[in-house]
Amino acid sequence: MIPLDKAVVARLESFGERFEILVDPNQAAFVRQGQKVDIEDVVAALNIFSNASRGTRASDESLEKVFHTTAFDAVARRIIEKGEIHLTAEQRKHMIEEKRRQVITFISRNAVNPQTGHPHPPQRIEMAMEEARVNIDPFKHLDELVKETVKALRPLLPIRFEELRLAIRIPADYAAKAYGDIAAGSTMEKDEWQKDGSWVCVVRIPAGIQGEFYDLINRLSKGEGQVKILNQVY
Repeated sequence: MIPLDKAVVARLESFGERFEILVDPNQAAFVRQGQKVDIEDVVAALNIFSNASRGTRASDESLEKVFHTTAFDAVARRIIEKGEIHLTAEQRKHMIEEKRRQVITFISRNAVNPQTGHPHPPQRIEMAMEEARVNIDPFKHLDELVKETVKALRPLLPIRFEELRLAIRIPADYAAKAYGDIAAGSTMEKDEWQKDGSWVCVVRIPAGIQGEFYDLINRLSKGEGQVKILNQVY
């Protein structure tokens, strides 16, 4: 459980009843996004309140009436998923700024300008988001926020998501050490060790990180690695 001084109220009102629990706002956001989180890691107390500030607990009768159960985990999860999370102004600002940064980074790394084939710089995406007045809900999943943001940006920026399929060959002297970093930085389709000890593979990467990925290959292979673009995937 989390400390009480880090908790905020999550509230759900239904059928004339009010239910409140004390939660960590960041962990509660993960629950709302469908991630598997232990409820005990989200809450500051294993109690369902009708008024948390007064310490008044909800009755079993009211819990049965609304949730058809008195089980804490089930009720608490429902309150988090369907209720309101009461953030302080500073908490909301911080969470929105963090989510906005994640959205900008994702679009910059995974999308390109179809007119040039190059990614949009983060600053350009941020300015377009401000112009389009994109609202960031701190409790929404990143995937959903990206879809909403791209839809809002398309009238302002030519934008397209695409991946590159690359064939890579790493010489024997660097292959073993390079394997892990390349696998972590891409989606590997197939790989094979050659008789001379070199390693070859076919991977997919977001088009927006092409330059960054080439730098990685050069660093891992001391400039001796070979990369060939096979095709673009839209």
